[in-house]
Parts: sequence; structure tokens; C-alpha cells
Amino acid sequence: MRHGFPFATRGMIVGLLGGSFDPAHEGHVHITREAMKRMGLDQVWWLVSPGNPLKARQPAPLEVRMAQARRVMRHPRVRITDLEARLGTRFTADTIARLQTIYPGVTFVWLMGADNLAGFHRWDRWRGIMEAVPVGVLARPGAGLRARLSPAAQIYGGNRIGRGENLARARPPAWVFVNLPMNDASSSEIRAKGGWHVRDGGAAPGS
Repeated sequence: MRHGFPFATRGMIVGLLGGSFDPAHEGHVHITREAMKRMGLDQVWWLVSPGNPLKARQPAPLEVRMAQARRVMRHPRVRITDLEARLGTRFTADTIARLQTIYPGVTFVWLMGADNLAGFHRWDRWRGIMEAVPVGVLARPGAGLRARLSPAAQIYGGNRIGRGENLARARPPAWVFVNLPMNDASSSEIRAKGGWHVRDGGAAPGS
């Protein structure tokens, strides 16, 4: 296995949770733990991105966000990674394609909050993502209706599977919407309230 890449073997089911994690917070932890519990995942990899092509505002330095992510997410089956920086990919479709090549026989499941499903149709080659891997959508506060009425949900409505079905064993396109107890933590709200800033090369919570 390449240096700096997580270890996974043929037959494993790995959930991928991507984002800027600016900063990582309990909401990310909550949906990660719920996804592992409800989707039968062997591991979850957090893909801490170098930057989000859809956002004009660029995040805190990658090493700072990685360190914060490791502080808040402590679980033996969760890996905090900078794989997109290592792979040189900017878009999710490219990242997934590269990982499927590097890890033959590993089943990847793309994880996202319902707020991301609402705008999923604006992602680069979003249909290709749906066709490449199963997608697990986890409820987020205030986003349920928008997510269910989104273009992606409407176009792929016939590919939505029931909660009792095994998402990882479903042939893409396949997706599931999982309702779960809410955790309303938000990176943007934490930043707006001054709960996250960078100083002296490190991350610190606001007072």
C-alpha cells in the first residue's frame, strides 16, 4: 500500500465522508457513527479536502483542519485522511475513480448529509458519482424536505432503497436516506460565532 494511504483489503466496505471540515465538529462525528452502525461499514475515511471548488472562501490550512479532525473524531475504525491532496484530485468523481483503482475489491460508499444532497446536482459529474458507488444520505437539521425534493433525489427516485436493505451490496445507482437523531452542529455557524480560528500556526477554539 502507498505510504500515507489507509489500509483496506478486498471485500471490505469503506464509507467516504468528504468535506473541508472547517472545522470538524460533533455533527460530523454523529453522522459518521450512525453511518457505521446503520450501513454495516468496516471503516469510514474522512477525506479532508485541500479546498472546495464550489466555495469562494477557502478554508484554514489543511494540516490545521486535519489536527482538529483527529481531536474530535476518535474511533478505531475511522481514518482521518488527506487523500485528495495526495492524489491531486479536486473533484469527488475523480477521487472515487482513483480510489477504486488503487483498492480493487473494496466497496466504497459515499456518505453525505442531507444538506449536500439538496445541492448535489451542482457537483461536477454528480451523475457519475451516483453511477459509480452507493450513496448514503444522512438527515441534517432543516434539510430533509429540500433534500427529498432536490433534482438528484427526483431523477434517481427509482433507485432509492429501503432502510432495511444492504446499501453496500446494492448495485449503483443506489442510495438510501437515513433519518437519525439530530445534531445541529455546523461548521459555518461555528466560524460565524468565533468558535474556530487559526493562530500561531495552530487551531484554537474561540472564547
